[in-house]
Amino acid sequence: MRSSVRRPFRPVLRSRPAGQAGGRQAREGLCVHLSPAMALLTINDLPENILLEVFIYVPARQLVLDCRPVCSLWRDLIDLMTLWKRKSLREGFINEDYDEPVSDWKIFYFLCILRRNLLRNPCAEEGMRSWKIDHDGGDHWKVESLPGGHGQDFPDSKVKKYFVTSYDLCLKSQMVDLKAEGYWEELMDTIRPDIVVKDWFAARADCGCTYSIRVQLVSANYIVLASFEPPPVIIEQWSDAQWREVSHTFSDYPPGVRHILFQHGGKDTQFWAGWYGPRVTNSSIIISPKTTRNPAASTTQPETMQEQGQGQGQNREREREQPRPWNANFNNLPSRLRFCRPL
Repeated sequence: MRSSVRRPFRPVLRSRPAGQAGGRQAREGLCVHLSPAMALLTINDLPENILLEVFIYVPARQLVLDCRPVCSLWRDLIDLMTLWKRKSLREGFINEDYDEPVSDWKIFYFLCILRRNLLRNPCAEEGMRSWKIDHDGGDHWKVESLPGGHGQDFPDSKVKKYFVTSYDLCLKSQMVDLKAEGYWEELMDTIRPDIVVKDWFAARADCGCTYSIRVQLVSANYIVLASFEPPPVIIEQWSDAQWREVSHTFSDYPPGVRHILFQHGGKDTQFWAGWYGPRVTNSSIIISPKTTRNPAASTTQPETMQEQGQGQGQNREREREQPRPWNANFNNLPSRLRFCRPL
């Protein structure tokens, strides 16, 4: 009886005269002929425009941390502004007609990835969660559904709820930790992207109210480096109850910003029991690439937050943190980088 020994499969590499169909072996990919010159080719022998096309599909974090250190050719290609502009176009951050001047497309791309609302629970969908109650006067803060009594619908139909104040001062706040949110120190100190703050408020038609907002850019030692605190808005009784937006853009602020304090609230002017004060919702803090328009001025006189609370208003020496040169190879890119699409 003959024994049967199964030998391991080995593909046969042989050339085939021109014009022959190749048959089963060609269909199965077994007939391969490589010249000695072709066998020595590497990915770097590809034309640069082909390599650039490949890099467009590599995730940004791997591109700058893993691919860029490989060799000088890859480094030079990855540093090309063309690559990051094309990645921005592919991700939908810009369109073909985008004509705004951009000084650094790499920074633009990463800011677009990180772009999102840094305030949590801005539309009261989770009650008072994530908000610190600084003042809870009258009958305290409350969450209501739109449009509410003697109110109007919100311009965005996706917003369903709002926070409402009472007859004595109600204030709530959030402190945003920029490093925890993925914005590293070199970015905030050297690039200093725009910080866009928005809030929406409204009054009841049957009751007047007072609305106030305060936003501060704060250092690691909680020294205020820039602030936006307009005078309180007073809405008279029997208003149209329309929702109003307040917005401010921080630009060219001092280096050293590590936190952002957002605080808003108010009270009614009739001193009625219940919840007749200003309504607030859809608040946002968004960090965006710089634009060419002239933003509103910000107060840059540094004050400690404790001094503001005590009303002392004493000048303090501004915290001076020497910004390090921009790290072009992104070695300090945070591991928590979140790949988010623009809002």
